[in-house]
Amino acid sequence: MTPKLAIFDIDGTLVDSRESLQAAADEAFTFLGLPPPPYEELRKIVGLSLREGLAQLAPALEDAEVEALFDHYRRSFKNLHKDPDFIEPLYDGAAALLDRLKREGWLIAMATGKSRGGVETVVAMHGWADVFDTTHCADDGPGKPHPAMVQAALQVMGVSAAQAVMIGDTAHDVLMARAAGVRALGVTWGFHTRAEIEESGADEVLDTFAELNDALTRFAAGV
Repeated sequence: MTPKLAIFDIDGTLVDSRESLQAAADEAFTFLGLPPPPYEELRKIVGLSLREGLAQLAPALEDAEVEALFDHYRRSFKNLHKDPDFIEPLYDGAAALLDRLKREGWLIAMATGKSRGGVETVVAMHGWADVFDTTHCADDGPGKPHPAMVQAALQVMGVSAAQAVMIGDTAHDVLMARAAGVRALGVTWGFHTRAEIEESGADEVLDTFAELNDALTRFAAGV
């Protein structure tokens, strides 16, 4: 089989991180005396680099205030993960899909708005050290929707854009994929709505892991 590369977003695609992201945002905003962002606003910035996303949530803040918000959000998030019983659950079907792709010889990459520390934490939490062949995050350079992370994954894995597919739950993922020239599969169980994903130009929009499995099978077969 010609090598195929599946590039996955994490939050909202493989990992159900809604509660932890909201908890960290609530604590950070409250600490600075600001009203916590409602979920409807928070969900729109998931996938962007954290600093950029927080600046969008609080556009009236000065740069130094955004930096303070950024620092406290990261501290809050790290504190959540210090609890030995804390886990951000995988969506049903995520582990089976990754196992299947690995068995079938796919290359697997990560492209996430998480920090490098966040990547290391989620990889350790879910035992993914031998699953992902390469990981790319907001600390490596321009964040989504810039194509840098996808382009880096292609280069590291030695495949062309035509051999790769991006799977994500937000318009940011789709726009990144399109800018890099790779096929974009949007999933609807995460943070953005079907309409938002469709409007961003996704090649397919999928509602279940069964549909995602079928889409990846078709891609591997060149259909």
